[in-house]
Amino acid sequence: MIDQLHSDYFRRLGLVASALAVIVAGLALRRYGYAVGLPFLVVKYGGSVLWGSMVYLLVASVAPFRNMRLSIGLACAIAIIVELIRLLHFPVLDEFRATTAGALLLGRVFSPWNMLCYLAGIALAALIVAIVARRRERSS
Repeated sequence: MIDQLHSDYFRRLGLVASALAVIVAGLALRRYGYAVGLPFLVVKYGGSVLWGSMVYLLVASVAPFRNMRLSIGLACAIAIIVELIRLLHFPVLDEFRATTAGALLLGRVFSPWNMLCYLAGIALAALIVAIVARRRERSS
């Protein structure tokens, strides 16, 4: 029992640390992507892929689901809802979107391409988490 709690704690801690690393990568891509010569599509949509990955990692770290499909489904729902919220416009929400935090969290303009990138990021993060989990199971 205690070993399971210990293992679960470190699994969640690893997911949060991974989410923080993805956030740093996304901010670095946004700030330095063009400066290091990355193509427009990588800078524009790479951030969306990373954002989707972050959503999955945070959901997986917080949600007590042992079934990865539930975490994937919840992350997809959150990502799609956040994108659809961009279609809503009222003064308070638009004022928040005009801030840096609002732009990073909610974005400013609706794009179906962003939804595809979010889903790709969620799939990529889930795949990496599954691979890491399998390797840990084999080594223990």
